[in-house]
Amino acid sequence: MQCAWQIESTFKELKAQQIGAGQVLASKTPDGILQQIWGHLLVPYALRVHMLQAARANTENLDPDRLSFMTCLRAARRIRMMPPADLFPSA
Repeated sequence: MQCAWQIESTFKELKAQQIGAGQVLASKTPDGILQQIWGHLLVPYALRVHMLQAARANTENLDPDRLSFMTCLRAARRIRMMPPADLFPSA
């Protein structure tokens, strides 16, 4: 039963939280649409991998399911919006 819950949560993350309700694909060509779909499928995967790595790095053996997908997504969006110089501050 937990597996079904995880699948439903992943669909919710993809549909409502990452893409946004009512948003349509912006590409005008079939190749562009395919690229956008792959992007929407790979972003949650990459974020989940990052969340797993963060949980494993935690000294308290944190369960990755206890981490918030939305918090990770918001952090990734903030990092994406930062100017490149702010990503790697000089020592």
